[in-house]
Amino acid sequence: MAFLDISHLEKSFGTNRVVKDFSLGIEKGEFVSLLGPSGCGKTTVLRMVGGFETPSAGSIQIDGVDVVGLRSNQRNIGMVFQAYALFPNLTVAQNVAFGLKVAGVDKHETAERVTEMLTLIGLSDLGARYPFQLSGGQQQRVALARALAVRPKVLLLDEPLSALDAKIRASLRREIREIQQRLGITTIFVTHDQEEALSMSDRVVVMTGGKADQIGTPFEIYSHPTTRFVAGFVGTLNTFDAVVTDPATGAITLGETPLTLNRAIAAKNGAVVTLAMRPESATLGTGQPGDVTLTGRIAEVQFLGAIIRITADVGGQNLTLDTFNRTDMPPPAIGSDMAISLPTSSMVVLVE
Repeated sequence: MAFLDISHLEKSFGTNRVVKDFSLGIEKGEFVSLLGPSGCGKTTVLRMVGGFETPSAGSIQIDGVDVVGLRSNQRNIGMVFQAYALFPNLTVAQNVAFGLKVAGVDKHETAERVTEMLTLIGLSDLGARYPFQLSGGQQQRVALARALAVRPKVLLLDEPLSALDAKIRASLRREIREIQQRLGITTIFVTHDQEEALSMSDRVVVMTGGKADQIGTPFEIYSHPTTRFVAGFVGTLNTFDAVVTDPATGAITLGETPLTLNRAIAAKNGAVVTLAMRPESATLGTGQPGDVTLTGRIAEVQFLGAIIRITADVGGQNLTLDTFNRTDMPPPAIGSDMAISLPTSSMVVLVE
């Protein structure tokens, strides 16, 4: 059994089922992100683990103990909210010490832990300040320190970076990940931002409609999506209609071009499937042996700094490819015809 074991979890509000048969095992020290659009049930799962919502069905076990019947303050959980939730009338040090005071930790140990936590988050010289005297990023660090001060078995992070600007978010997510790894604390992170989930996590759970659509490492989620939803939600994607000609060998026809994927396809002969590929997998010009080379007319060129995003019309279907910006090589001209290479190893067949 996993350190944090969530089994067949259900949650309904009246007749509305917001979480449906959700199961997930998280190992000790693992960082797992729940990723999905608004309303997919990810925050509700987090709140049930934290004891802020009662499951309609299912079990939640932490280190072998079923905690469904326990109050949130009995679960040894640390929680960081999106809105910081700091006490405005308490100093930074007093905010960090709050959970320890409630738990009855003596003053000497409390002072030591507060010093330890403020040093950990890089705010050791700001303990006497009040929340209104801090930036948003500093306030979120204090909220993290307060959650960690009680030495929880599980840390829950509910979209803690969404209220911050992009530069601070990027910096703080690195800090959160470094602190989590240093402490070895089991963590669930809720986000709708795919970049956050992919860059921070050991594993990602992509949710939709109250269910886990796919669970895997960031590489697996991005490179090998198993459903249409995951393929479309995570990253930018090219999709093409293709016809299966031999399911056993993965032979298909893309437009008028036959190709073989060299792996079985879970579809019948003659079925129309969706062929998916990431923009960075396609390249201009003739590729390697075994690649599929098509001719496309350049329809749009977007300069994105280090990346140039090119859209081409290939047989009536749009294909997007990303290429690195090179100062010695200008982007192709709009309206020009160019060869585009597609490696079959990077193609994913979506049949759901």
